[in-house]
Amino acid sequence: MRRVLSIIIALLIGAAAVFFYFRFYFVFGEGVKSGELNYVVHKGVLFKTYEGKLIQAGFRAQTAGVQSYEFEFSVPDKELAERLMLLGGQNVELHYKEYFGVLPWRGFTKFVVDSIVSSRPLYPQQTPGVLPFKGQEANPAPEIEGEAI
Repeated sequence: MRRVLSIIIALLIGAAAVFFYFRFYFVFGEGVKSGELNYVVHKGVLFKTYEGKLIQAGFRAQTAGVQSYEFEFSVPDKELAERLMLLGGQNVELHYKEYFGVLPWRGFTKFVVDSIVSSRPLYPQQTPGVLPFKGQEANPAPEIEGEAI
């Protein structure tokens, strides 16, 4: 009887370990999302994590006009999160992994960004990571043959 009980307990522990792995550590999907980086923040009560939002533009067939899609994600790497903070308001392509479950120390979402594929300014004259000085135009008009356009 004792042997049967120990086998049942071992099977239950094994099943719980397999469930825990697939729920929280198995990568369900991965891909690249692109859009305008809205924000990246460092927040949390017990576990401080980096969370962000990407705004994707798209068309919706049922309604006329443009529909905005939001992609909320977590960033476990501090260095990557700080790089993303400098790219706010720019078009970026982010590589992400999707998990079935959320772990509090990994972030608030099932989507975890692990790298930046590419980034480009929203407006071509904008220099990435540089803010204009007070009194200076954000995007000065280019000059052609000494005349302003």
